[in-house]
Amino acid sequence: MTMVNDHEGEAKMHDATVPAGEFKARCLQLLDEVAATGQALTITKRGRPVARVVPMPPERSLFGALAGSVEVRGDIVGPVGERWEADA
Repeated sequence: MTMVNDHEGEAKMHDATVPAGEFKARCLQLLDEVAATGQALTITKRGRPVARVVPMPPERSLFGALAGSVEVRGDIVGPVGERWEADA
């Protein structure tokens, strides 16, 4: 990955850039680097960005993923106290 100083002199981590031919030759190694560092990789063709390889977000368990997202507001299956034509 490349380090670049911003206008205030702070070093910031920027995406690495690699030509498509080099990416083709070192694909598996570069994928391992993206996974290990968490930094994206920009692939260029003739100096123009054409693709980005980004790390996958960490896997989360689906169990409990919706906890706290449902609110009970009353009985939704009980009688409503009104007569319908179908009740006649």
